[in-house]
Amino acid sequence: MSYVEQEIASQPECWRRALDLEPAGLPERGERVAVIGCGTSLYIAQAYAALRETAGLGETDAFAASEYPADRRYDRLVAISRSGTTTEVLAALARAGHTPSVALTGDLDTPITTAADTVVDLEFADERSVVQTRFATTALALLRGHLGLAPADLPEQAARALAGPLPEGALTAGQFTFVGTGWTVGLANEAALKLREASGSWTESYPAMEYRHGPISIAAPGRVVWFFGAPPAGLADEVRSIGAVTSVTTLDPLADLVRAQRLAVALAEAHGLDPDRPRNLTRSIVLAQP
Repeated sequence: MSYVEQEIASQPECWRRALDLEPAGLPERGERVAVIGCGTSLYIAQAYAALRETAGLGETDAFAASEYPADRRYDRLVAISRSGTTTEVLAALARAGHTPSVALTGDLDTPITTAADTVVDLEFADERSVVQTRFATTALALLRGHLGLAPADLPEQAARALAGPLPEGALTAGQFTFVGTGWTVGLANEAALKLREASGSWTESYPAMEYRHGPISIAAPGRVVWFFGAPPAGLADEVRSIGAVTSVTTLDPLADLVRAQRLAVALAEAHGLDPDRPRNLTRSIVLAQP
């Protein structure tokens, strides 16, 4: 069994631990917040930002760490970094100046622990695989819990996502489009990234209604359209009428992401690839400094 398979399977317990934590330094109600990350962590930042702002808890913007606008005023900067060594994240924290910062990381023995004012310890969710799964979802479970927006049975839903079947026809599909609304757009982006990283699949992701404005043109039999959360009225029926495989579930969208992770691994193995070692990627992106 690959490392990533073991890490995917451990998510229910990781989420339980995260939901029991009461970490210091996370944003308070009413603060104007920037959230940064790279790759998977960026998409988790997008989901958190949409959740927090939609709940009326404060203006919240998500940025790729390299694009963080240090000249814009924020009350707090939240950095998400599994490795704690990512060049762009460390540079953004340095640019933040006097803005209070908090970092969520899976490795306390890294530069991020001194770069940020406060650190949230998620070492129990760290990973050996290059492909991120449980660290990212555990970070979002923690953040949702802090907002008071995590279902009480979220870990149990993750367990159901591990045990249930994948969408019929997904393993033989030639293309995958993931769509969401609000905070689940970030999850759709992450699901598409997972399949690209692990299996080299052709994947795309969009806000659900934006999908109707052009991207639906590639929907066809033998291709998948996967909805995170409830589809907008009529859209799933339209996709089904085209003949595409359509994935809709009543699971919490974060638990549904576990199903997409499982699909990424299954596709990698079907293609003869090692899901722990995606092409052209390393566990942490550390750039040479000029």
